[in-house]
Amino acid sequence: MVYKTYDELPLFIDVKTVSSVLGISRSGAYELMHEKSFPTLKIGARMVVPKEKFIKWVNDNVGG
Repeated sequence: MVYKTYDELPLFIDVKTVSSVLGISRSGAYELMHEKSFPTLKIGARMVVPKEKFIKWVNDNVGG
């Protein structure tokens, strides 16, 4: 699925969605989600990112 705005994102974002939104590989998304600075929430073996935390992370990491 192609997301055009943050409003279209699900409440919790999985690896597949992180990969799609950021335009990176799935393995790159897994690597990112294992970084301490990335707001990952672990639910058992599953990793997700709360939508609001993902948006904040993107805004905080936009370089210029």
